[in-house]
Amino acid sequence: MQAIDVVRGLVMLIMAIDHVRDCFSPTPFRPEDLGQTTTLWFFTRWITHFCAPTFVFLAGVSIWLAQQRRGSRRATSWFLLTRGLWLVAAEVLLIAPVLHWDYGMILLQVIWAIGWGMVLLAGLLWLPRPVLLGLAALILLGHDALPFIQPVTAHNALWALLHNNTFVLALPPLPPLLVAYSIGPWLGVLLAGYLIGPWFALPLPERTRRLRVAGTAALLLFGALRATNWYGDPAPWSQQARGAWYTVLSFVNVSKYPPSLLFACLTLGVALWLLSGAEQLSSRPARWLRTYGRVPFFYYMLHLLLISGGSWLWTRAAFGQPFNLAFSTPAEWPAAYQPSLLRTYVVWLAVVGLLYWPCRWYEGYRQRHRYWWMSYL
Repeated sequence: MQAIDVVRGLVMLIMAIDHVRDCFSPTPFRPEDLGQTTTLWFFTRWITHFCAPTFVFLAGVSIWLAQQRRGSRRATSWFLLTRGLWLVAAEVLLIAPVLHWDYGMILLQVIWAIGWGMVLLAGLLWLPRPVLLGLAALILLGHDALPFIQPVTAHNALWALLHNNTFVLALPPLPPLLVAYSIGPWLGVLLAGYLIGPWFALPLPERTRRLRVAGTAALLLFGALRATNWYGDPAPWSQQARGAWYTVLSFVNVSKYPPSLLFACLTLGVALWLLSGAEQLSSRPARWLRTYGRVPFFYYMLHLLLISGGSWLWTRAAFGQPFNLAFSTPAEWPAAYQPSLLRTYVVWLAVVGLLYWPCRWYEGYRQRHRYWWMSYL
């Protein structure tokens, strides 16, 4: 499905902006902090909010399509179980040290959430479709009614892993866990993609119509609930002392950790509209995006290695020693360091440009070979 590959490629490129910003140009304030941020810093962060939900949603769609190709629910269930556990292991053993530069902290992020979502879906896909619809609706519509746990300890960690905002969990003698992605809400997004998967077997006009109706409904629900501040996000919008424009930014500044109902409505509403129009694109940019989108895990690992390794080299050259800006406080930053949007976007363009040819090579390699292990990458 070209639309899936093109849209996935687009959000993967946008995702790299956030990782470059973290490693090359973090700010002493959160870019979403409307009391301190600027418009450009805000949107540099905000645009990347569309990446994780779209990526997880399309993973669900791809699972349904793979199930149809395999023709066996049992085979699909086994694949989801084993690939999910592999992704969890990859997050802990490979991705975390690439970002942190050692095993001093274990980061549990989007690959972790997708991995456990696949493990759970391995069992859930045996349930009748109406039950899965009800479960997805319950998670997406209802999880904002649940309280967050503070503080998180070993005694309540299981519930916090299922539903909580970002937290650090100390489990000596293991390294501390930084849990950014709780499993439950992201399972709802994965289920939504899996349940919409059958739309991609429909004739293109009918698929386009359904995607646009669903996308419009999601965006209208976002607008209605956000306007009332009644439900759907733990951070209500408000009038800003800095003026009307910052009030608008407050309106669209919804919560990602965990993904609130309004966050899901806004991001997936846009994603559904993009999917509705991407199938018949034939331009050169669409072909470029399709190349990235066809090798998602390969791209993900390479872009983290390139960004994190580049940051190591740059900070060593600029400040006399390697310095992990992403995992230190402003008080610890080198005195000569200054955040720079220009640096962020120059490095981002360099990263995505350098990765095109490896991704194109691996795309061709996958088309020419059918080794079993390639389905796990």
